[in-house]
This record gives sequence, structure tokens and C-alpha cells, in this order.
Amino acid sequence: MGSANINDQAASLQANLELILQENQKLATQLDFIQLTAIIPHLQQAERVFVIGAGRTGLALKAAAMRLMHFGFTVFVAGETTTPAIKKGDLLIAASGSGTTSTIVKAAEKAVAAGAKVIAFSTTSDSPLASLATLVLLIPAAQKQDHGKTISEQYAGSLFEQALFLLTDALFQTMWAADGTPAEELWKRHANLE
Repeated sequence: MGSANINDQAASLQANLELILQENQKLATQLDFIQLTAIIPHLQQAERVFVIGAGRTGLALKAAAMRLMHFGFTVFVAGETTTPAIKKGDLLIAASGSGTTSTIVKAAEKAVAAGAKVIAFSTTSDSPLASLATLVLLIPAAQKQDHGKTISEQYAGSLFEQALFLLTDALFQTMWAADGTPAEELWKRHANLE
């Protein structure tokens, strides 16, 4: 591999990182932060919190679950072998860009049937998932099969997944700032079997 090729790849890598950051910055200007803060009282009132998402969306919610656990919430990731049954008083945070992912919709149906509340992160408020949700938090990103590049130049649902990760981190940061618990206290909940 010649140095010209390495330099071209390095320049391309830098340009693509800048594209990703710019798209997330633009998306941030389009968010309804009043709507997004509506999740906080639902979290505070829930007995337990469950999260579900497929693929990279699910990974973003697993990261959110970890931060909520650090904050002191009892949190479970749907599909894990130690996840208990959801029940009345619990909250399911479900994410699907399209709001049609069958496993996510089925989980939301089961949660509602059990008496739990559902909060959905999605790109649309017109979907089977949205119809089940107490609250739909809109992320104005491209859906995974939106290949026209009108909303995002990134592949598939990358912008949605990135925004979900960043928003849930911002949500944690907001609740933590309001609570004031020292980082040293939160750290006591961090996994120690690593």
C-alpha cells in the first residue's frame, strides 16, 4: 500500500467523520427538546425499566441501560436470559426507526397487555409501535431503507442509531446534573466482575 493511497484513505476518513458530526449537529437543531424531556418523569415513576431495540439500535439502548443502572434505576435488556417478566408499573423503552420492526412491536404489545407503559424512539409517529406508545420521541433521521440520501448520506439507519446513543447520554447527563450525586457514588454501581 503506497503512501499516496494511505494519505487518500486518511483524508477520506477525516471527511467522513466530519460528515457524521455535521449530520448529528444538524439533527440536533431539529429536535424538540421539550418533547424529549417528557421521558424523565416516566423514568422517575417506573418501578423498573426495560429496553428493546434490534441491531445497532439495540446496542445503543444497551449503552443507555448501563447509564440508567449507574444512576440507580433497575434496568433490564429485553431478550437477555435473566430479564424478568414486565408488569404494571414498569416502563419499556423501545426504539425502531421505522416503528415497524416486528420483534419490537410484539414486545410493545406484550408490555401494554401486561399494564406497562411504552416509550418509543422513532423517526415517525405514524407506525404500529407509535400506536402502542404512551410517548413517542421523534428523531428526524433517515430510516434504514431510505437510500435516497435526502436526510442522511450515511448508510442505512446510522444517523438514527448515532442520535439515539447521543440523546440517551444527554438524557443521563441532564438527570445526573439535576440530581447532583457525585460520580464516585455512581461508580460504586459500575460492573466489578470485569
